[in-house]
Amino acid sequence: MTQNSRRDSPVEHGFPHLETVHASLTALFRRLTPEGVRAHATSFAPADAEFGADDDLHLGAHRVASAMVRALGLPDARVVVAFRPMRDAATVELTAGPEYFVEVNDRFRTHRRDLAAALAHEVTHVLLHRLDLRLPTTAANEILTDTAACYLGVGWLLLDAYREDELTHQKLGYLTPEEFGYVLAKRALLLGEDPSPWFTGPRAYEAWVRGRALAARDLRRAPLAAAGGLERLRYARARRARRAGGGGGGAPTGGVPTNGIPTGGVPAKGSARPVTAGSAYRFESRPDGQRVSFPCPVCAQRLRVAMRGPLRLRCGVCRTVLECDT
Repeated sequence: MTQNSRRDSPVEHGFPHLETVHASLTALFRRLTPEGVRAHATSFAPADAEFGADDDLHLGAHRVASAMVRALGLPDARVVVAFRPMRDAATVELTAGPEYFVEVNDRFRTHRRDLAAALAHEVTHVLLHRLDLRLPTTAANEILTDTAACYLGVGWLLLDAYREDELTHQKLGYLTPEEFGYVLAKRALLLGEDPSPWFTGPRAYEAWVRGRALAARDLRRAPLAAAGGLERLRYARARRARRAGGGGGGAPTGGVPTNGIPTGGVPAKGSARPVTAGSAYRFESRPDGQRVSFPCPVCAQRLRVAMRGPLRLRCGVCRTVLECDT
């Protein structure tokens, strides 16, 4: 797991990894099933992350690692923690188990406040290894690991480890602070959990608020019935233009601009902007009529329905029931 704590290395912000985050959410729901995801409804307890300066280093690290293993539902796994000088925050040796070796940066000998955050990422690696859940590239797998850690209840520690001021820039993991907030908000909306009281610094809370705003917006995007008036008007205009234009391919009607916040709209004539996993709706012509596809606001699986006006549908991946107006 990477760390960023140098004065000359500003922390990346915004939502540059949304496409991979959405792919990670879909993969997680597919592999664990909705029941498996909900089995992690209780987040890692702040008390289990506490590690005082007077605690024995190795006994304390073992205690925190064992609590992390239990929180992620790996009762037959044992994590051995060692400390050594290294560039990264931590690494894990992935084997058949049941014993896994995690090496942690020497600075956590004294910066014990963030040891649980480093272990959260590495123990989640162990879980995904055992689930045989991976994405095509190493970079995508690291995003998957952070996303899974957040969605399964231990990743709030990674956001809590984010601190940034005139003298210090610290962030653990591969998501931006706002993306950590976004995934945590997705979990909160599904499970009714509010992690904000656990954040010990103002910057982590600010990132959570920004991520929460984007997660809430996912629930109000057309063709969902909860979309706002302007969004509905934009969708209706795009639908009329699509019907007037007749057949053709599935030209998208929304995308992800440079700041990573999805938008809706009608593309210029002849344009063919690629549609990402988290982008807005797009229309498709089928022999049986016009259809609209859009991402599920919970698991990001792309849904495809006929354009018939108000309807209710159930996502086949996360089984969330959605009210739509297509």
